[in-house]
Amino acid sequence: MDYAKMPAREIERLARNVHPGAWTIDSSQPLATLLGSCVAVCLYDPLLRVGGINHFMLPDLARSRHGDVDSLLSGNFAMEALLNALLGKGAKKVRLQAKAFGGGTIIDTDGGSLSIGMRNANFAKEWLERESIPLTSSDFLGPWSRKIIFLPTTGDAFCKRMVTNMATAEVIAREEKAYAQTLLQKPAATDKKIELF
Repeated sequence: MDYAKMPAREIERLARNVHPGAWTIDSSQPLATLLGSCVAVCLYDPLLRVGGINHFMLPDLARSRHGDVDSLLSGNFAMEALLNALLGKGAKKVRLQAKAFGGGTIIDTDGGSLSIGMRNANFAKEWLERESIPLTSSDFLGPWSRKIIFLPTTGDAFCKRMVTNMATAEVIAREEKAYAQTLLQKPAATDKKIELF
């Protein structure tokens, strides 16, 4: 399908949504995410024409007593997972290009939102520099939430800044907090035994 000839609203309608703590690669369908203080990084191999996106809430998280499920929200896990998935599809690290977005201040009730967004943005830039992956475009910080649409086959990314009203801020904060809460719940006990071999 030629998304280049479609209006942005139609591309957005067809996009697969990527939630906080998630990452995905695709070679055909547009990918989208909604960001507040979180950051999304898009990686793309122009020769193979495959790319992916992640969405992380914090640069890193310590392992909890419930195991490593909390790592899903961290930038260090999200970046490694996305990179390894693309390499698994045949992408070459030397060809990868990046676009990154987010780190906005949407709610500042405790004075900490700005520092979280800035820490996320700084982490993304530092990680890409350390891995020698060029950051070809970015849109970080500011008082906005952002809607990101990424086309994995072309590497094109669209960023729509949204003035954050209380309704938008509450939706983003609720989604981020709901996901974070799932990490605090102790996994259900099971009678099944796992045998390693």
